[in-house]
Amino acid sequence: MVRLIVVFTALCVALLGQERVVLDTGTLLDGRGGIVKGVRVVINGGKIESVGAGKGVATYDLRGLTVMPGWIDTHVHLDWHFDATGHITNRNNESRETLVLYTAENAWATLQGGFTTVQAVGAPTDALVRDRINLGLLPGPRILTALNPINPKTGNPDAIRAAIRKLKLDGADLVKIFAATDTVMTDEQMSAAVSEARAQGFRTVTHARFLPEEKVAVRAGVTTIEHGYGLDDETLETMAQKGIYFDPNFLVSHNYIEHLEGYRRGPEEKVTREKLLATLGDVVPRARKHNVKIVLGTDAVAGAHGRNALEFVYRVREGHEKPADVIMSGTSVAAESLGMADQIGSIAPGMLADIVATDGNPLEDITAVQRVVFVMKGGKVYKNTLSRK
Repeated sequence: MVRLIVVFTALCVALLGQERVVLDTGTLLDGRGGIVKGVRVVINGGKIESVGAGKGVATYDLRGLTVMPGWIDTHVHLDWHFDATGHITNRNNESRETLVLYTAENAWATLQGGFTTVQAVGAPTDALVRDRINLGLLPGPRILTALNPINPKTGNPDAIRAAIRKLKLDGADLVKIFAATDTVMTDEQMSAAVSEARAQGFRTVTHARFLPEEKVAVRAGVTTIEHGYGLDDETLETMAQKGIYFDPNFLVSHNYIEHLEGYRRGPEEKVTREKLLATLGDVVPRARKHNVKIVLGTDAVAGAHGRNALEFVYRVREGHEKPADVIMSGTSVAAESLGMADQIGSIAPGMLADIVATDGNPLEDITAVQRVVFVMKGGKVYKNTLSRK
């Protein structure tokens, strides 16, 4: 009987996203660089049916807002959290139930912040929350998860290939590679990781902070370079030629600086993080000059969940990027990097109805991304501070 109730509830939740919904918009950013005014977005079955002129009563009046595709964060850690004293926890000592609860809580905060899809790069409990969200039993962003990462300690090429095959069996959506831990991955290890990942249908998201490991990863042709503090012009040019994405993360360093006590870190951490931020402020403009495709990821950890949109602000202010480019980093470019450009990241007929609206236009004032007033995912509204028309 209980199972029947759960199944019925899931069906009802799913059907809520299937009703026909009509949005009246004022300024619409389509996620691909286009700007249109005064169009109506018609949603049916959780997907966008049409974008254009229309008459009649709309379901939601968003004409005073700026409407965009739901945002995508390509690098989060949903299980990271502070304890009751405000300090970072040792997740290895916590129960699976505790980690799942915090993951669900952080996922909800992220969705409320305007992010309808996230890539969680490294926790087995992510899959439990992902699956509940997909069933309609929990509210949250669409989650792609790497489960357990691959690193130099995983072993020789054969061991790495075996570990990636296990990730496939365990239900991972991608492979997270640490190009360096105590040592830098060898070319043989990295090549094994990338080739086996491709054989299993995976993308490879690669933690590479400095030039030696960045070069190893780029030579092997990974999908994405995360962090990339050491990237030089030669490596950036190779990335552009190979179509390797770049995911700089500004928010994570700001978050550490803001929560030094919570992370039990001293002044030296602040100095380190400020240096990393200054380095990114140099790397990102050079990456743009080389036409590297840049996505938007926050590396959101404890203290950052729900504040992911600050990455847009830092990318403009400290990465010296144009607001339009940064918005596309968090929409169509991010969707392309996930292999989901035909489903999310833009507002167009046939796309999933993932939509966010802000009070103010981020092309004119990037801080408008911090004023999210409407969030829809798959045709279902999860946040609406305006009255229903």
